[in-house]
Amino acid sequence: MNNSNRIRNIVSALVLLLVLVIATSLIANAIQNTSVKYSDILKYFKDEQVTEFNIVGNKLTYKLIPKEGETAAEETFMLFSTVRFLDQIDPYITSAMEHGVLKFYDLKAASSIPAWVTMIPYIFLIGAVCLFGWVMFKQMSGGGKNGAMGFSRAKLKIADTGKGKVTFGDVAGADEEKEELQEIVEFLKNPRKYTDLGARIPRGVLMVGPPGTGKTYMAKATAGEAGVPFFSISGSDFVELYVGVGASRVRDTFDQAKKNAPCIVFIDEIDAVGRQRGAGLGGGNDEREQTLNQLLVEMDGFEQNEGVIVMAATNRPDVLDSALLRPGRFDRQIVIHLPDVKAREEILKIHARKKPMGKDVNFENVAKATSGFAPAELENVLNEAALLSARKNRKVITMEEITDAIMKVELGVEKKSRLITDKEKKLTAYHEAGHAIVTVVADGNAQVNEISIIPRGMAGGYTSYLPVENKSYASKNEMLDRITHCMGGRAAEELCLDDISTGASGDIQQATETARQMVMRYGMSEKLGPILFGTGREEVFLGRDFTAESKTYSEKVASTIDEEIKRIIDEQYARAIGILKDHLDQLHTIAQVLIEQEKITGDQFRALLDGKSKEEVFSKPDEAPVAPAEAPANDTPAEEPAQEAAVEASAEDSPAQTPENDA
Repeated sequence: MNNSNRIRNIVSALVLLLVLVIATSLIANAIQNTSVKYSDILKYFKDEQVTEFNIVGNKLTYKLIPKEGETAAEETFMLFSTVRFLDQIDPYITSAMEHGVLKFYDLKAASSIPAWVTMIPYIFLIGAVCLFGWVMFKQMSGGGKNGAMGFSRAKLKIADTGKGKVTFGDVAGADEEKEELQEIVEFLKNPRKYTDLGARIPRGVLMVGPPGTGKTYMAKATAGEAGVPFFSISGSDFVELYVGVGASRVRDTFDQAKKNAPCIVFIDEIDAVGRQRGAGLGGGNDEREQTLNQLLVEMDGFEQNEGVIVMAATNRPDVLDSALLRPGRFDRQIVIHLPDVKAREEILKIHARKKPMGKDVNFENVAKATSGFAPAELENVLNEAALLSARKNRKVITMEEITDAIMKVELGVEKKSRLITDKEKKLTAYHEAGHAIVTVVADGNAQVNEISIIPRGMAGGYTSYLPVENKSYASKNEMLDRITHCMGGRAAEELCLDDISTGASGDIQQATETARQMVMRYGMSEKLGPILFGTGREEVFLGRDFTAESKTYSEKVASTIDEEIKRIIDEQYARAIGILKDHLDQLHTIAQVLIEQEKITGDQFRALLDGKSKEEVFSKPDEAPVAPAEAPANDTPAEEPAQEAAVEASAEDSPAQTPENDA
């Protein structure tokens, strides 16, 4: 129950209580309402001043002996208890009637109303108070889970295992991962197959991989394939401000799981609670560490055939506590990598099942154009393409929308309405033409897909490429080619415009970082040799963007590192200048075409680079790009996600950036 519903119910209970109290008060006031006091009426009967009275229900009507010259006035009084009243006046009734004072006495009508009837208003009041107390208790306890009395309960989410459940048939491009998890599925279905052989199924399975690779989706598919309940909870849901709450939630999680065995318990982002102990401010008394200790105890306390499998996901396995990863707890780790071109094609086909695709859609080309994309990003591309098609009132999704969607996901929306001066347009044209020429000449396998000087997102222009092959590693020459490519835009500005701009700031940053990694991490400096300089470990209290290298080398070596980085950058910059000088005519031609056309395809670029004139290239109608555009991604070092580098390479090429933005 969320907070708004809880507040609404409390207000309703208060209103109900107020209404009941008011109603009870009105009834009680009506009973006690009279022109004379109750004691006075009893005195009237005692002094034999009543000349006539009648009782109907608890309503008393009486007349007093009039004074001289007056007539007897009739009065009405509501009795609280009729029987009690009659008992009090009974001794005086006989005497009054003997003296002829009383003319009427209806004892039958008076005795027909039971005493308990007069207690009804008070019963209502007591019931209202009890009802209000019960409602308040339910709101505080939140149904035993989410309220103030149930904050120590685990906030488990139970996935729907009925219609629409996820199975391995909905997962593509992860054959080896599914094979590893197939043992878990078979154990949950038929545990005796393993226990008869003395095998112990893994108690915990840790899914490791970059964001968006489908770790949670894979865990759901495992539960769906086995047909068992799937309980999920985030690692941050265990950690609370109050001492002991996290440990209590861990115990409650495993208690619920054991009651529903066989089942799967999935803990997402387990690094929120499973970080190494002793690295925080609280030391051994830190609440997070107490929660982790309880998690270790619970996982170690499983019986062999308990039927509860714990699965967890993280993209930071390096920060997890070693006790959490030992055999008997998370003793199986499954690494889910970014999909290759074949896997991306299969993933795209799965996400396109419920979407009407045009006949011109080629998933193979789309897969090539999305190098470095995670499965979540591929699904987002098709969703954006569907939105673009709906915006154009089309019935199917065509290749044109998919192309636009890829560029929109990578760089942002194309800003055709943005006002650009002729000087900026010329600078951007030479910058992007320089990138394209240097890249193609330096790396004969590079294929330019599209060049544009139309602003898109944060970029003032972009040059996109189609990868020839998927690579898991980068060689020294490939990394040098990457630095040369980064220097192509600045070299073109200096060579043709006799000036440089802030548009090359992103290129310089990428080139410098690549050179630094070559020298300090990959041992690609002939002067320094294959030595790692710096541990590369992150500081405990600093984020990923503020990583500090532990300095494990002398000042003399630091000076040599700087010299080597500068040498690499200078050599590749000179190489870029040399390439552009050798193709100066083509550079001027391509830049001029970009100024006029604002966007050219890869085929048109290759024709102009081969020496064809502008008239020859554009004598025929422009052809659409062969495949969706993509920024360079293949020259990324092995440990860095290719998609990250691709976006940075494209997005920072805007010559219109200011120094503040670059910083």
